[in-house]
Amino acid sequence: MATAAQTVTKGASSLEWFGHFLKEELSPYPGRGLLVTRIVVATTVMMILTLVFRLPYGAYGAIFAMTISRENPQTTINEAKTIVVAFAFSVVYVLVGAMLFLADPMTRFVWVIGTLFLMFYALRVLNNYTAGARFGYLLIITIPLWDEHISAGLRVENTLWAFGVICLASIIAALFELVYASLKPRDDLVQSIAERLTAVEDLLSCYVEARPVDGRTEQRVANLALVGTSRLRRFLQRSGYSPHYAEQMGAVVALVGRIIDIAANLTQLSSDLSKDDQPGIRELANSIGRIRVALVNGQIPSPTNLTRAFHRVPLLQELEATASLVPAVFTGSQSLSAFSPQPASGDRPARFFVPDAFSNSEHIKFALRGCLAASLCYIIYNAKDWPGISTSVTTCFLTALSTIGSSHQKQILRIAGAIVGGLVLGIGAQIFILPFLDSVTGFTLLFLAVTIPAVWVATSGPRLSYFGVQILVAFYLINLSEFKVQTSLVLARDRVIGIFLGLLMMWLAFDRLWGSPAIVEMKKAFAANMLVLAQFVREPVSKDMKVAIEQSYTLRETINKNFENIRNLADHVVLEFGPARQQHLAWRNRIVRWQPQLRALFLIRIALWKYRTQLPSFELPTSVVTAQREFDHQSAEMLESLADRMEGKASAQRGDVQESLARLERVIESECLDQPQVLRTRLQTFLLLSSKAANLQVSLSDAVEHRA
Repeated sequence: MATAAQTVTKGASSLEWFGHFLKEELSPYPGRGLLVTRIVVATTVMMILTLVFRLPYGAYGAIFAMTISRENPQTTINEAKTIVVAFAFSVVYVLVGAMLFLADPMTRFVWVIGTLFLMFYALRVLNNYTAGARFGYLLIITIPLWDEHISAGLRVENTLWAFGVICLASIIAALFELVYASLKPRDDLVQSIAERLTAVEDLLSCYVEARPVDGRTEQRVANLALVGTSRLRRFLQRSGYSPHYAEQMGAVVALVGRIIDIAANLTQLSSDLSKDDQPGIRELANSIGRIRVALVNGQIPSPTNLTRAFHRVPLLQELEATASLVPAVFTGSQSLSAFSPQPASGDRPARFFVPDAFSNSEHIKFALRGCLAASLCYIIYNAKDWPGISTSVTTCFLTALSTIGSSHQKQILRIAGAIVGGLVLGIGAQIFILPFLDSVTGFTLLFLAVTIPAVWVATSGPRLSYFGVQILVAFYLINLSEFKVQTSLVLARDRVIGIFLGLLMMWLAFDRLWGSPAIVEMKKAFAANMLVLAQFVREPVSKDMKVAIEQSYTLRETINKNFENIRNLADHVVLEFGPARQQHLAWRNRIVRWQPQLRALFLIRIALWKYRTQLPSFELPTSVVTAQREFDHQSAEMLESLADRMEGKASAQRGDVQESLARLERVIESECLDQPQVLRTRLQTFLLLSSKAANLQVSLSDAVEHRA
């Protein structure tokens, strides 16, 4: 009986988690309806052009009209350009490969295997992920074409059609985004942040006025907590903001996300609040309001001076501490209004490859695993002379990720999307609907009935969006591959079998070869970020300013990529199951809480770097520079010690930040006695930054020491 009860409880718990998951991902957020409308209109226009003008590869055109970035007009245009250029390179590569290797089957086979390796390697080492993905995708589409027994001229013609149709789809999507932007210009990133802060203000106002929290306010906070910040992070990642502003706003997004999470938990503890807490809550609400107004107006938020202690409700203390970090991330900035979605003139030009493209063995391992899975699929469908299952190679390319959790996520979502889009909707439409349609209008209605709900799912967070994309991919590949109503079930059967084959090969290559749980990678990435930050704290080590600046940009780029990688891995941990799941989730939650502190420390360190390099208007007396180097050395040692603890290595506590900060304070006090007012102000600002950095580092150290 006990076992049965436990089983029922576990089943109920799983259903409860799944319901919570769907609610979180499918909840509306600001702008979602308009985004879905724009995507549906672009894909529908592409579908009509395909049917009316009998365009080959219309299915892929509709897919790309759906998946192009829509974060802002400049990003959309840049991505459309990237797609055109990447596809052009793919076409040239395919045609050159055909001229050199098509005549001999063995050399052709070696060329294909080498091409598959190159595709997966490009996914990891190109700084522009879109370019790597699009370059590989056109190769995936055209490799089976060149294996067909047709004339060389027809192969070239179809390759060019693939290039032209997908470029046309990208241009159509970009034009719709430009029209939309001209009708409704706004900064979605800042507006979304302001909306979250407003919700927290409203919640705190209820506590200040000692009135029950109304259901609308509580639901609003809960919904924003469920939606999370993945859309904002994706917007920021794909935006054209200057690198420094993107670093700052990335930290703000993480902090505001944490503020919303705390507020959502606070609604469950409102009964613990007393009248003694009301003045502190009012002060906290006002501080959050000032931060919101400053961000909306393009100004630097003023530092908060919150000194209240909420002993009965620790969540209020955590909310206060998190809110106080938001102004700290803008240290060293003068104005936000100067930033726009254009690279600033002083920013370092973007790299073509990631910094460790040719030194990190993980890139080679990733490419080898992806190449192995795709090559096995290629060999199988050619050996069986079954070109219909060539979608297996596409499956390998689209689901290739570097951890068990993330690859499982893509594989589960792709197979679920293939079943719904291919078996249920695709084959279901072929049997019950398509035989009764005889016009473009009728097919358009069916197209919209499938596309609208699937696009709504596709605009979810990263944990579910791929499911919506795959529904449409499967449906489009079945029903837009030919210029007729598709009633044959053979095509749908082959597509689904190909997907299953690709998933099987990915399981063999990625789960059984150098595979590791996402939480292991997450802890490694967090520890690695502290090590890189420790290296940045010691910079510059070169007296050549040009070399020093280049090295600082490289380290900053690495740290920012690690921050994004850690947040992605946090999503992947949720999709891993096993006996250690609860322990992994606990570690995940800890790292998610620590990440905003590390981000804030990183941004303050960027400002302190200017003093260390003695840039104009940041010069310090020699005695202060010496004390600063000692302080930085102790800070770096403490970060290295914490990284060792995260990785489970035995490491004694190294680096006494507080003692070195006290020495720095004494030196600055001594120097301020005989210096002009301008330098005294500069020294006081420098000391304030150093003190904030030390406090953040001690707080992070305490958190890691008590839980690692």
